[in-house]
Amino acid sequence: MLCIWWDQLSVVYYELFSPSEIITGTLHGRQLMRLSRAAKEKRPRYYSTRHNYFLRDNTRSHVAVPVKNYLKTLDWEVLPHPPYSRDIALSDYYLFRSISHDLSQQLFTSYEDTKN
Repeated sequence: MLCIWWDQLSVVYYELFSPSEIITGTLHGRQLMRLSRAAKEKRPRYYSTRHNYFLRDNTRSHVAVPVKNYLKTLDWEVLPHPPYSRDIALSDYYLFRSISHDLSQQLFTSYEDTKN
């Protein structure tokens, strides 16, 4: 599984997990810690502003108590994300559409191939 976070400029942070790994609330909370460090490093100007917005879906691991608590400490405003809306396109549509051309000629035969 590939977990990826991006902003209006480009990818900020990503993690690749083995196929057997399960994303729990605790693991997702640790991901957010690493994401916040990456955002501070890559986007210091944007990160230093008071208004950082975070859009996510409402899967169980994303709304777990450790995740909610950590987002409060970051002081990021979590935007509501409806599971389906006719007038709002999913944000990952544009991300995956833009990389699909680069990946169209790739053949991954193992997890190790994917990591490289």
